[in-house]
Amino acid sequence: MFNPNKKQKRPKLFKRKLLSRVYSFIKPYQFVFYILIFLTFVIGILEPSRPYMIQIAIDRYVALKDYAGLMKMLFWMLGLLLVQTLAQYLLSYLSDWLGQHVVRDLRIKIYAHIIRLNATFYNKTPLGRLVTRNISDTEKLSEVFSQDLAAVLADFLQLVGMASFMFYIDWKLALLSLTTVPLLLAVTYIFKEKTKRAYREVNDVVVKLNSFIQSRLTGMSVVQVFNGEAAELDKFKTLNEDYRKANDKSNRYYSLYFPSLEIMRSIGISLLIWHGAKGVIQEITTLGSLTAFLMYIKMFFRPVSHLAEHFNTLQMGLVSSGRIMELLDNNEFVDNSGRYAPEQVQGSVAFEEVWFAYEGQDYTLKGISFDLSARKSLAIVGATGAGKSTIINLLERFYEPQKGVIKIDGINMLDYEVHSLRRHIGLVLQDVFLFSTTIYENITLGDDTISKDRVIEAAKMVGIHDFILQLPGGYDYQVGERGMTLSMGQRQLLAFARVLVYNPSILILDEATASLDIETEKLIQQATIKLLASRTAIIIAHRLTTVQHADHILVLDHGVIKEQGTHQALLKKNGYYATLYKRPYQVA
Repeated sequence: MFNPNKKQKRPKLFKRKLLSRVYSFIKPYQFVFYILIFLTFVIGILEPSRPYMIQIAIDRYVALKDYAGLMKMLFWMLGLLLVQTLAQYLLSYLSDWLGQHVVRDLRIKIYAHIIRLNATFYNKTPLGRLVTRNISDTEKLSEVFSQDLAAVLADFLQLVGMASFMFYIDWKLALLSLTTVPLLLAVTYIFKEKTKRAYREVNDVVVKLNSFIQSRLTGMSVVQVFNGEAAELDKFKTLNEDYRKANDKSNRYYSLYFPSLEIMRSIGISLLIWHGAKGVIQEITTLGSLTAFLMYIKMFFRPVSHLAEHFNTLQMGLVSSGRIMELLDNNEFVDNSGRYAPEQVQGSVAFEEVWFAYEGQDYTLKGISFDLSARKSLAIVGATGAGKSTIINLLERFYEPQKGVIKIDGINMLDYEVHSLRRHIGLVLQDVFLFSTTIYENITLGDDTISKDRVIEAAKMVGIHDFILQLPGGYDYQVGERGMTLSMGQRQLLAFARVLVYNPSILILDEATASLDIETEKLIQQATIKLLASRTAIIIAHRLTTVQHADHILVLDHGVIKEQGTHQALLKKNGYYATLYKRPYQVA
């Protein structure tokens, strides 16, 4: 099970199962992938062949003053160079093409997966972590496919090719030239391990930064109202400093590694010149061989240093892929095993001994039972924490009760297909969420089957049409992030219009008339009357004046039904409801 708070395990670089799953994303493009492998082999052969051809040109044609043979060799070298250039171009282009296509598919797969996960998952998972999975982690995987995978193979083949040519030309000179290679490999391994840990630290801090910025930007109004700017800036500075330190550590390793390579290469070149020049003088070694070896020794260190970098990027890509796979393996889905999908429902709602706990045995609802007939209204009141919002969450199938049954039209709600069920239930919350798009898109939620005339009709019914026309662009007006360019009342009226265009049989109003000015509240009350017409309604409000006309009132206290009945009947009881009603401002 996915646990966002536990420290994530780091996958081994060549963990077979993980690599197999990563390869599954390449499978639709395996023809391109095989072309890339072929191109790396071509480059791996052509790159090391140049010094060998120069050796032949010097020893066979320059030394013998064979101008015609030299020109022929130069044309061969030029032709192979053009082939290598074309292969490099195709390798670079196709690698990037493959990386972008794989990441596109992967992001779609991740997003399609996370939108199916249930509310429990989202309650315990920071949004910044999910953003990191779908953006940063997939980007790291893109780098693996577009750059590092082909580069590692090409560098390895070049090393094998160069070593083969060197031993073919002169095995004694080859051994002398490669005396520093064991030390080089040891230094490279240490560098790889050190930078790997540094990259992990950088990645961990990036996740924390994403989560921090996501949550603070979302709650910026709270930060500003409580004058928390300075404190939050200090926290950000601390995280940002951690990020700098993590990057500084990796930079320090690079600063040590590359000068070390240069020293070892210089030692190799010095040994080669000392022994090779002596061989040339003694006519044991040819000038062409010495020239080729000088080129090889300079070329040899470049792919070794690149391998260290590419292996670290591969490691980080596989770490990211491990995290992605862990998310994709999470199966905390909304149970959608039901198959009943009626075109219409009458709208009766029944709770039968329903018990529910968000965690363990700490029950929020305890044995809740009520029966609401179709096209009747039920008001649920109670103090904060009484369980009102939990009833909504259960009706919307965000959660499932541990005990008891919830029925719609006498049928167990679990027997309904989830999407069909939600089509018949409309929800208006006090804190209306609007997406950063147009008013029209916020009402239709991207449903192309809803016509513009239907949207306008709904807006007129709730009394917001004239206001929309006054906005720049009318229904194409961009409401901004979370609809913050609109007032709370205007956002609620848009939510009412949204519900109307979907025409549900059951309507849930959660504190839909709280914190509004008198004029806006009148508009909403009028819109509510239109909304409730011929619908089953469940109304949750703190101000008891808004629920007096409900057909039935349910009074909750700490997850149990304290009282129930009509408004007048409950007042006559002079019990818990009457006490709530007589409080200042009649706030429950």
